[in-house]
Amino acid sequence: MIGATAASVLARPAFGGTAPRVVVVGAGFGGATTARTLAAGGVDVTLVEAAERYIACTGSNAVVVGLRGIDAQTFGYEALARTGLRFVRATATGVDPTARRLSLGDGTALPFDRLILAPGIDLRFDVVPGYDERAAAAMPHAWKAGEQTVLLARQLEAMPEGGTVVISAPANPYRCPPGPYERASLIAHFLKTRKPKAKLVLLDAKDTFSKQKLFEAAWAKLYPDVLEYVPLASGGAVTEVDSAAMVVRTDFAEYKADVACIIPPQRAGRIAAQAGCTDRSGWCPIDPVTFESRLVPGIHVIGDAAIAGAMPKSAFSANSQAKVCAQAVIDLLAGRKPESPKLINTCWSLVAPGNGISIAGVFRPTDGLLADVPGAGGISPIDAPDEVRAQEAAYGESWYRTITRDVFG
Repeated sequence: MIGATAASVLARPAFGGTAPRVVVVGAGFGGATTARTLAAGGVDVTLVEAAERYIACTGSNAVVVGLRGIDAQTFGYEALARTGLRFVRATATGVDPTARRLSLGDGTALPFDRLILAPGIDLRFDVVPGYDERAAAAMPHAWKAGEQTVLLARQLEAMPEGGTVVISAPANPYRCPPGPYERASLIAHFLKTRKPKAKLVLLDAKDTFSKQKLFEAAWAKLYPDVLEYVPLASGGAVTEVDSAAMVVRTDFAEYKADVACIIPPQRAGRIAAQAGCTDRSGWCPIDPVTFESRLVPGIHVIGDAAIAGAMPKSAFSANSQAKVCAQAVIDLLAGRKPESPKLINTCWSLVAPGNGISIAGVFRPTDGLLADVPGAGGISPIDAPDEVRAQEAAYGESWYRTITRDVFG
C-alpha cells in the first residue's frame, strides 16, 4: 500500500546502456514526490517548474482567517534540487509526443523517454458570467494559494461589522472536495468571534458534498445564526456576478456581498491539454495502474489533473499517486510489468480552530478506474466528543508538517 509518507521501497532499475530520460512537469505535492522518488531509484530525471517557491493550498484556509501566516504555506526547492535530479526553472509550453520532446518558454526543448505531468489545475474563467481574472481581484477565489489567499484574508479583516460574506462552491470535480466547506466553517468562526453581527451565505452548485453530515452538524452546533447554506436544489448555483456592484446572482435570488469568494469550475493545467492528454471534460483519463495517459502513450498524469475515479483531488492523493507512478515508470523502463497498486487518501478539515473532522479511503484499480476498497476507509464519528475533535485537528496539523517535510525538506 502506498501512503503519503511511507518510505518507498523501489526495485533498482536494470536498464543497460544509456539510462532512459524521464521529465517531470510541476513541482507540487505530486510532481516533486515523483521526481524525488525516481531519483532515489536511479533514474535520470529532470524536474521542470516555473515558480521559485511552492505555496501550498492545503492548510491555506487557516491563512484566510488569520490562524497562520502565508509563510507557513511556502516552501523552497533547494533541498529537492540536492536529491540527484536536474531542476530546471522554466515554463513548459508544449509537448511533441511523437518526437518525445518538451518545449520550454525560453525556446529550448527537453527530450524524454517518459514524461510525467503534474500540472495541477487551471481555473475556468469562461463559465460564470461576469467572473474573470479581473473580477477575481474584487471577488477572490483563493483557490490557488498566494496573493489571492492574502487578499481574501485582508478583505475579511476590513469588512464592516454587520457585513455579508458570500462563498460559492462549484460543481464536481474540483480541487479539494471538502475545501469550500472548511473555508465556510472557519470564516463563520471568524465572524462569530470577530464580527458577531455579520453573516455568511454559502451557495453550492450541488446538493451533496464530502463529509456533509459532519459539516452540517458542526454548523448547526457552532454557527446556527451565522452561516446559511443554500444547496443546488434551493437555488445555490451562481448564474452571474457583478464584481463592481459586489452582487452574486442565482436563478432564485440576488446577494449583495461585502466580501465575495467565488470558487470557479476547474480543469487540468494547461500543459496537459497542450500534450493532448485531456478529454472533453477538461481532465486527463489515465490507466489506474501506471497513471499513463489513455490518450497519449508515454505520458503519465498524476494529481489534480488526472481522472482518478473515486480518489479525490487532494495533496495526499497526489503524493500517493506520485509514488505509484514512479515505481510503474521504473518497471516499464526496465521491461517489467507494474504491479496493481493500492493507494490511500486521508483528508482532515477544521470546522473551528482545534476542532477537526476527517475522512479516509483506500483505492485500487477496478474496471479501468480507481475504486474504493469496500470497508477499508472511514469517517469521523458524528457524535465524537470535543477531545476527539481536538485530536483530529492535531493529527491534521501533524500530517501537514510531515508531508511537507517529506516532499520539500
